[in-house]
Amino acid sequence: MVKFSHSVFALPFALASAALAAAHGSLAPGTLAWIVVALVGARRAAMGFNRLADQAIDARNPRTAGRELPSGRLSRAQVWLFVIVSAAALVLAAWRLNPLCLALSPVALAVIFGYSYTKRFTALSHVVLGLALAIAPVGAWIAVRGRFDLAPVLLGLAVLAWVAGFDILYACQDVDFDRRAGLHSIPARLGVGGALKVSRALHVTAVGVLAALFAVVPLHAVYLAGVALVALLLAYEHSLVREGDLSRVDAAFFTVNGWTSLLYLGSVLLARWLA
Repeated sequence: MVKFSHSVFALPFALASAALAAAHGSLAPGTLAWIVVALVGARRAAMGFNRLADQAIDARNPRTAGRELPSGRLSRAQVWLFVIVSAAALVLAAWRLNPLCLALSPVALAVIFGYSYTKRFTALSHVVLGLALAIAPVGAWIAVRGRFDLAPVLLGLAVLAWVAGFDILYACQDVDFDRRAGLHSIPARLGVGGALKVSRALHVTAVGVLAALFAVVPLHAVYLAGVALVALLLAYEHSLVREGDLSRVDAAFFTVNGWTSLLYLGSVLLARWLA
Protein backbone atom coordinates (compact mmCIF):
# COMPACT_ATOMS: atom_id res chain seq x y z
CA MET A 1 0.00 0.00 0.00
CA VAL A 2 2.88 2.35 0.77
CA LYS A 3 6.01 2.03 -1.35
CA PHE A 4 9.47 2.79 -0.03
CA SER A 5 9.81 5.36 -2.83
CA HIS A 6 7.00 7.36 -1.23
CA SER A 7 9.33 8.14 1.69
CA VAL A 8 12.34 8.80 -0.54
CA PHE A 9 10.68 11.92 -1.98
CA ALA A 10 10.83 14.13 1.13
CA LEU A 11 13.31 12.28 3.35
CA PRO A 12 16.53 13.35 1.55
CA PHE A 13 15.44 17.01 1.64
CA ALA A 14 14.75 16.69 5.36
CA LEU A 15 18.15 15.11 5.96
CA ALA A 16 19.76 17.88 3.90
CA SER A 17 17.99 20.43 6.07
CA ALA A 18 19.19 18.70 9.23
CA ALA A 19 22.76 18.71 7.90
CA LEU A 20 22.52 22.43 7.15
CA ALA A 21 21.04 23.12 10.58
CA ALA A 22 23.97 21.35 12.23
CA ALA A 23 26.19 24.04 10.70
CA HIS A 24 29.82 23.35 11.64
CA GLY A 25 28.90 21.07 14.51
CA SER A 26 27.84 17.45 14.43
CA LEU A 27 24.38 15.96 14.22
CA ALA A 28 23.71 13.65 17.17
CA PRO A 29 22.85 10.11 16.04
CA GLY A 30 19.82 10.08 18.34
CA THR A 31 18.47 13.26 16.79
CA LEU A 32 18.99 11.92 13.29
CA ALA A 33 17.25 8.64 14.18
CA TRP A 34 14.19 10.38 15.61
CA ILE A 35 13.98 12.69 12.58
CA VAL A 36 13.83 9.62 10.34
CA VAL A 37 11.18 8.00 12.57
CA ALA A 38 9.09 11.17 12.48
CA LEU A 39 9.31 11.56 8.71
CA VAL A 40 8.62 7.93 7.85
CA GLY A 41 5.75 7.85 10.35
CA ALA A 42 4.25 11.02 8.89
CA ARG A 43 4.54 9.82 5.29
CA ARG A 44 3.04 6.42 6.04
CA ALA A 45 0.21 7.94 8.05
CA ALA A 46 -0.52 10.35 5.20
CA MET A 47 -0.53 7.64 2.53
CA GLY A 48 -2.71 5.32 4.62
CA PHE A 49 -5.21 8.07 5.39
CA ASN A 50 -5.30 9.04 1.72
CA ARG A 51 -6.22 5.48 0.78
CA LEU A 52 -9.04 5.52 3.36
CA ALA A 53 -10.38 8.88 2.21
CA ASP A 54 -10.23 7.94 -1.47
CA GLN A 55 -11.40 4.33 -1.30
CA ALA A 56 -14.70 4.98 -3.10
CA ILE A 57 -13.03 7.22 -5.68
CA ASP A 58 -10.22 4.72 -6.27
CA ALA A 59 -12.75 1.95 -6.82
CA ARG A 60 -14.32 3.89 -9.72
CA ASN A 61 -11.01 4.78 -11.39
CA PRO A 62 -9.63 1.97 -13.60
CA ARG A 63 -6.06 3.08 -12.82
CA THR A 64 -6.52 2.72 -9.05
CA ALA A 65 -9.24 0.07 -8.72
CA GLY A 66 -6.60 -2.59 -8.04
CA ARG A 67 -5.27 -0.85 -4.93
CA GLU A 68 -5.41 -2.74 -1.65
CA LEU A 69 -8.60 -1.24 -0.21
CA PRO A 70 -10.81 -1.19 -3.34
CA SER A 71 -9.70 -4.72 -4.23
CA GLY A 72 -10.37 -6.02 -0.72
CA ARG A 73 -6.79 -7.16 -0.02
CA LEU A 74 -6.80 -4.95 3.07
CA SER A 75 -9.71 -3.97 5.31
CA ARG A 76 -10.43 -0.44 6.51
CA ALA A 77 -9.75 -1.58 10.08
CA GLN A 78 -6.26 -2.77 9.08
CA VAL A 79 -5.48 0.50 7.33
CA TRP A 80 -6.84 2.57 10.23
CA LEU A 81 -4.52 0.65 12.59
CA PHE A 82 -1.62 1.35 10.22
CA VAL A 83 -2.47 5.08 10.18
CA ILE A 84 -2.83 5.32 13.97
CA VAL A 85 0.47 3.54 14.65
CA SER A 86 2.26 5.66 12.03
CA ALA A 87 0.84 8.92 13.42
CA ALA A 88 1.78 7.84 16.94
CA ALA A 89 5.35 7.26 15.72
CA LEU A 90 5.46 10.86 14.47
CA VAL A 91 4.19 12.26 17.78
CA LEU A 92 6.56 10.07 19.82
CA ALA A 93 9.51 11.16 17.71
CA ALA A 94 8.50 14.82 17.99
CA TRP A 95 8.30 14.44 21.76
CA ARG A 96 11.79 12.96 21.87
CA LEU A 97 13.19 15.77 19.70
CA ASN A 98 12.12 18.98 21.42
CA PRO A 99 9.05 20.83 22.77
CA LEU A 100 8.50 22.90 19.61
CA CYS A 101 8.46 19.76 17.44
CA LEU A 102 5.90 18.20 19.77
CA ALA A 103 3.73 21.33 19.78
CA LEU A 104 3.75 21.45 15.98
CA SER A 105 3.11 17.73 15.40
CA PRO A 106 -0.73 18.13 15.43
CA VAL A 107 -0.38 20.89 12.82
CA ALA A 108 1.68 18.59 10.63
CA LEU A 109 -0.90 15.81 10.97
CA ALA A 110 -3.74 18.22 10.15
CA VAL A 111 -2.02 19.30 6.93
CA ILE A 112 -1.06 15.81 5.74
CA PHE A 113 -4.51 14.39 6.51
CA GLY A 114 -6.37 17.41 5.18
CA TYR A 115 -4.70 17.14 1.78
CA SER A 116 -6.70 14.02 0.96
CA TYR A 117 -9.93 16.03 0.73
CA THR A 118 -8.67 19.06 -1.21
CA LYS A 119 -9.23 17.67 -4.71
CA ARG A 120 -12.92 17.61 -3.93
CA PHE A 121 -13.08 21.41 -3.94
CA THR A 122 -9.89 23.03 -5.35
CA ALA A 123 -7.55 22.59 -8.29
CA LEU A 124 -4.76 23.75 -5.97
CA SER A 125 -4.68 20.35 -4.27
CA HIS A 126 -1.21 19.86 -5.80
CA VAL A 127 0.03 22.88 -3.85
CA VAL A 128 -1.40 21.48 -0.62
CA LEU A 129 0.43 18.21 -1.28
CA GLY A 130 3.58 20.27 -1.80
CA LEU A 131 2.96 21.98 1.54
CA ALA A 132 2.54 18.60 3.22
CA LEU A 133 5.96 17.46 2.03
CA ALA A 134 7.51 20.90 2.62
CA ILE A 135 6.90 20.32 6.33
CA ALA A 136 9.70 17.73 6.26
CA PRO A 137 12.74 20.02 5.80
CA VAL A 138 11.27 22.69 8.07
CA GLY A 139 10.57 20.11 10.76
CA ALA A 140 14.04 18.62 10.47
CA TRP A 141 15.62 22.05 10.95
CA ILE A 142 13.47 22.69 14.05
CA ALA A 143 14.44 19.25 15.35
CA VAL A 144 18.11 20.28 15.29
CA ARG A 145 17.94 23.95 16.23
CA GLY A 146 14.61 24.26 18.05
CA ARG A 147 13.54 27.35 16.10
CA PHE A 148 12.48 28.68 12.70
CA ASP A 149 14.98 30.33 10.33
CA LEU A 150 15.01 31.63 6.77
CA ALA A 151 17.00 28.70 5.36
CA PRO A 152 14.41 25.96 6.09
CA VAL A 153 11.62 28.21 4.86
CA LEU A 154 13.42 28.57 1.52
CA LEU A 155 14.06 24.84 1.37
CA GLY A 156 10.42 24.20 2.22
CA LEU A 157 9.27 26.53 -0.57
CA ALA A 158 11.53 24.71 -3.02
CA VAL A 159 10.07 21.35 -1.98
CA LEU A 160 6.54 22.76 -2.25
CA ALA A 161 7.13 23.91 -5.83
CA TRP A 162 8.96 20.69 -6.77
CA VAL A 163 6.26 18.40 -5.37
CA ALA A 164 3.37 20.43 -6.78
CA GLY A 165 5.08 20.35 -10.18
CA PHE A 166 5.55 16.60 -10.32
CA ASP A 167 2.12 15.90 -8.82
CA ILE A 168 0.58 17.88 -11.68
CA LEU A 169 2.45 15.61 -14.11
CA TYR A 170 1.13 12.54 -12.33
CA ALA A 171 -2.44 13.90 -12.30
CA CYS A 172 -2.38 14.21 -16.10
CA GLN A 173 -3.13 10.46 -16.20
CA ASP A 174 -6.53 11.04 -14.57
CA VAL A 175 -7.70 14.13 -16.42
CA ASP A 176 -10.71 12.43 -18.03
CA PHE A 177 -11.72 10.57 -14.87
CA ASP A 178 -11.38 13.70 -12.71
CA ARG A 179 -13.67 15.63 -15.00
CA ARG A 180 -16.29 12.87 -15.00
CA ALA A 181 -16.09 12.46 -11.23
CA GLY A 182 -16.23 16.19 -10.51
CA LEU A 183 -12.76 16.21 -8.95
CA HIS A 184 -10.47 19.23 -9.17
CA SER A 185 -6.92 19.31 -10.53
CA ILE A 186 -4.77 21.55 -12.69
CA PRO A 187 -4.96 19.09 -15.64
CA ALA A 188 -8.76 18.88 -15.29
CA ARG A 189 -8.95 22.68 -15.22
CA LEU A 190 -6.39 23.62 -17.89
CA GLY A 191 -6.01 20.44 -19.92
CA VAL A 192 -2.81 18.43 -20.21
CA GLY A 193 -1.02 21.05 -22.29
CA GLY A 194 -1.73 23.85 -19.83
CA ALA A 195 -0.88 21.62 -16.89
CA LEU A 196 2.53 20.80 -18.35
CA LYS A 197 3.31 24.52 -18.63
CA VAL A 198 2.33 25.10 -14.97
CA SER A 199 4.45 22.12 -13.91
CA ARG A 200 7.47 23.46 -15.78
CA ALA A 201 7.04 26.88 -14.17
CA LEU A 202 6.88 25.34 -10.71
CA HIS A 203 10.05 23.35 -11.32
CA VAL A 204 11.89 26.41 -12.58
CA THR A 205 10.78 28.15 -9.38
CA ALA A 206 12.02 25.24 -7.27
CA VAL A 207 15.47 25.36 -8.88
CA GLY A 208 15.63 29.12 -8.41
CA VAL A 209 14.80 28.87 -4.71
CA LEU A 210 17.35 26.10 -4.20
CA ALA A 211 19.97 28.33 -5.82
CA ALA A 212 18.92 31.25 -3.60
CA LEU A 213 19.66 29.14 -0.52
CA PHE A 214 23.36 29.47 -1.41
CA ALA A 215 23.17 33.14 -0.40
CA VAL A 216 21.70 32.28 3.00
CA VAL A 217 23.76 29.30 4.18
CA PRO A 218 27.59 29.15 3.96
CA LEU A 219 28.30 26.36 1.48
CA HIS A 220 31.02 25.39 -0.98
CA ALA A 221 30.34 26.34 -4.60
CA VAL A 222 29.89 22.66 -5.42
CA TYR A 223 26.38 23.15 -4.06
CA LEU A 224 25.48 25.22 -7.11
CA ALA A 225 26.80 22.46 -9.36
CA GLY A 226 24.45 20.10 -7.56
CA VAL A 227 21.52 22.45 -8.12
CA ALA A 228 22.44 22.59 -11.80
CA LEU A 229 22.31 18.79 -11.96
CA VAL A 230 18.91 18.87 -10.25
CA ALA A 231 17.75 21.27 -12.96
CA LEU A 232 18.97 18.86 -15.64
CA LEU A 233 17.13 15.96 -14.00
CA LEU A 234 13.92 17.96 -13.88
CA ALA A 235 14.36 18.91 -17.53
CA TYR A 236 14.76 15.21 -18.32
CA GLU A 237 11.60 14.49 -16.32
CA HIS A 238 9.64 16.89 -18.50
CA SER A 239 11.08 15.36 -21.64
CA LEU A 240 9.44 12.07 -20.63
CA VAL A 241 5.92 13.49 -20.51
CA ARG A 242 4.20 15.01 -23.54
CA GLU A 243 0.65 16.14 -24.13
CA GLY A 244 0.04 13.26 -26.52
CA ASP A 245 2.12 10.64 -24.70
CA LEU A 246 1.71 9.96 -20.97
CA SER A 247 3.10 6.42 -21.13
CA ARG A 248 6.24 7.32 -19.17
CA VAL A 249 4.60 9.26 -16.34
CA ASP A 250 5.47 6.59 -13.77
CA ALA A 251 9.16 6.74 -14.72
CA ALA A 252 9.08 10.53 -14.43
CA PHE A 253 7.18 10.44 -11.14
CA PHE A 254 8.94 7.71 -9.17
CA THR A 255 12.39 7.20 -10.68
CA VAL A 256 13.45 10.72 -11.67
CA ASN A 257 12.09 12.42 -8.57
CA GLY A 258 13.66 9.84 -6.29
CA TRP A 259 17.06 10.45 -7.89
CA THR A 260 16.46 14.22 -7.75
CA SER A 261 16.04 14.21 -3.98
CA LEU A 262 19.01 11.89 -3.44
CA LEU A 263 21.22 14.01 -5.70
CA TYR A 264 20.28 17.13 -3.76
CA LEU A 265 21.12 15.47 -0.46
CA GLY A 266 24.49 14.38 -1.82
CA SER A 267 25.21 17.91 -3.05
CA VAL A 268 24.42 19.43 0.35
CA LEU A 269 26.53 16.90 2.24
CA LEU A 270 29.50 17.42 -0.09
CA ALA A 271 29.16 21.22 -0.03
CA ARG A 272 28.93 21.23 3.76
CA TRP A 273 32.00 18.99 4.07
CA LEU A 274 34.04 21.18 1.70
CA ALA A 275 32.89 24.51 3.22
